[in-house]
Amino acid sequence: MKHSTAQVIKLNFDDNNLARSLFGPHDNNLRSIEDRLGVDINVRGGHLHISGQKERIKLVENILNQLYTLLKKGYPILGRDIEQAIKLLSEDDNLKLGNLYLDSIFIPGKKKVIAPRSTGQAQYMRAILQNDLVFGLGPAGTGKTFLAMAMAVTSFLKGEVSRIILTRPAIEAGEKLGFLPGDLVEKIDPYLRPLYDALHDMLDSEKILKMLERGDIEVAPLAFMRGRTLADSFVILDEAQNTTREQMKMFLTRIGLGSKVVVTGDTTQIDLPREKMSGLSHAVNVLKDVEGIAFHFMNASDVTRHQLVGRIITAYEKSEQ
Repeated sequence: MKHSTAQVIKLNFDDNNLARSLFGPHDNNLRSIEDRLGVDINVRGGHLHISGQKERIKLVENILNQLYTLLKKGYPILGRDIEQAIKLLSEDDNLKLGNLYLDSIFIPGKKKVIAPRSTGQAQYMRAILQNDLVFGLGPAGTGKTFLAMAMAVTSFLKGEVSRIILTRPAIEAGEKLGFLPGDLVEKIDPYLRPLYDALHDMLDSEKILKMLERGDIEVAPLAFMRGRTLADSFVILDEAQNTTREQMKMFLTRIGLGSKVVVTGDTTQIDLPREKMSGLSHAVNVLKDVEGIAFHFMNASDVTRHQLVGRIITAYEKSEQ
């Protein structure tokens, strides 16, 4: 897009390899910036010529310089980071993206860094660090379970807890497993599979198997928590919107000494029968003033899946309103 009042600036990046990572495969990151902000970017090696309206050029310069600084510090930049940087710095040009990455988690086994991709995610991670019980609520793709899982793995590897317990309602309408084919493992596996998938993003398959065999990691349906005391553990209850009030109370009263608990869910995706109130919705109202419990609410701006997901969520929210 050409501007009749266009201005031009030149940006230089001294490391060609990092510059290529910043620009993306076939300069796709730069093309995304062009499309979103209506500027022209011409590439010459590690040099860029950017033309467009003054305010837009200043924003592009801020985005690229901050992302390049993160690359120099060893943080990977993905396509979704470009979208997120455009959004965040468009809202607040004084924001330092590096501050988000201060909350990053290094997973040794996978040699990867997991960092919050929005201010909401950073606040969520800090809430988990500072509180023994955290409710993370928000739509799909906001990283509620994934970030909690990363913090659980890190906490275990540091020796802060002796085991990780991952649980979720085994089936939407009250864990009625008897009608499904197969033995108990085959019955519950489809409902627990997302938790296994998240684990495999954090740890090697061999290590996961060993930890499961030793009991360092336990993945089980919520019904299996009844009558137990969950001590010295990092416990994650996923898909909590599909618990009943009784199940939620049962789970929360299992918390033992030395444990940290994260409850995640999306109250817009409740699959319980209409006559059943969600235990998550009920807990938010009942426990909102209880000292020591943190509630963190995410929204479409925290979505880290395909950029379309955030737009889809926003469209549905507008329709429902």
